[in-house]
Amino acid sequence: MKRIQIIFALFFASLSILTAQPTTYIFAERDTVQMRMDVYRPAEKNKKDVCIVYVFGGGFITGARNNDGEVEYMKQLAEEGYTAIAIDYRLGMKGVTNVGITNSKPLKRAIDMAVEDLFSAVEYIIDNSSLLKVDPTKIVLCGSSAGAITVLQADYELSNRSELAKALPEDFRFAGVMSFAGAIFSHDGKLKYRVHNPAPTFMLHGTEDRLVTYNRIKFFNLGFFGTNEITKRFEKFNYPYFTFRFEGLGHEVAMRMMPNLRETNWFIDNYVIAGKFLQVDEMYFDPSIERPDYSNFTPDNLYNSDNKQ
Repeated sequence: MKRIQIIFALFFASLSILTAQPTTYIFAERDTVQMRMDVYRPAEKNKKDVCIVYVFGGGFITGARNNDGEVEYMKQLAEEGYTAIAIDYRLGMKGVTNVGITNSKPLKRAIDMAVEDLFSAVEYIIDNSSLLKVDPTKIVLCGSSAGAITVLQADYELSNRSELAKALPEDFRFAGVMSFAGAIFSHDGKLKYRVHNPAPTFMLHGTEDRLVTYNRIKFFNLGFFGTNEITKRFEKFNYPYFTFRFEGLGHEVAMRMMPNLRETNWFIDNYVIAGKFLQVDEMYFDPSIERPDYSNFTPDNLYNSDNKQ
């Protein structure tokens, strides 16, 4: 009897490993580059068909959907019962230098390119929802660093029905957005959701982040608005949010996807699946978290002469 139980355990373990292997699809071609998505399907869908579309980080100059860290995270999400999709996007800041608030056009262009590619991926998912076994009403965006900027910006563009958002159906809405150290770029002076409300948004950010601002950088009508400023707007206009602040930490919070999986599940269970209206704001302090060398990076460190390729 014990031997039979061991055989069954090995069988289901091997089945789990098999289901963790992604299926790759080409979703768009731009600038002669084919862009792909890797779809990780769960062995058992215990999260009511929620699909998480993940956008990697790397300052819009580096990174890939299938780096080791991204693959590990996607497999973990699939084990949690989600359909997890990691996508390509064009890296619009390669070779760009001297970026700042007075020279923001290159960054705006890079963000727009990434959002355009993300919208193409979402359009492909919607059009092929039966093939991918995805419910289009339960698509959650998730991103780290540059990817977090991209997903926040994508929902902002969709909420304002900008030119970029026209790729998606008029009645389409994201079920949720998860940002690991992200911000939103605006040239309207303040963040304004004109057409419809933003999706329920989960934001994690270090209070000392100097690479992707936790507060805001503003120059006349141009602004780069981080988690602290986004939360103020959500609070003022009564939008659902879950803000998780890391006191004293910098941009290392961008890599907190796996350590904060419990909070991710809680956000999806309550905001996406249960559809609750919640406004939760938490400050987290843990002196044991190590700060890596890039913790105090600024845009000047990232977009300097060494970035010329």
